[in-house]
Amino acid sequence: MKVKRIVTNIQTKDIEKAKKFYQDVLGLDLLMDHGWIATYGSKDNMDIQISFASQGGSETDTPDLSIEVDDIDEAYIRMKDGGFNIEYGPVDEPWGVRRFYVRDPFNNLVNILTHRE
Repeated sequence: MKVKRIVTNIQTKDIEKAKKFYQDVLGLDLLMDHGWIATYGSKDNMDIQISFASQGGSETDTPDLSIEVDDIDEAYIRMKDGGFNIEYGPVDEPWGVRRFYVRDPFNNLVNILTHRE
């Protein structure tokens, strides 16, 4: 298992405030907008993204950090074997990801995900 991408999520009730600073001023592209989350980044390079969310999707808490992996089942097994607290999932979400939430050693809620093919 290898990490493919890390996405930072910022909790906010006013997602539209992100547009002026991140899209209009910094020139990032709006990569995704589901209403409850807007993700800005570069279409040319998916290494940098900042998401602004009013929830984590499926009425879950907004995770502090999202980490995309190439093998979600292996990541889940490693987290369980490591004794980390799984708080949600694994679950296939309607927007095309399979994911679970886990608490890191610092009590951050981390969204571990993979995009379904």
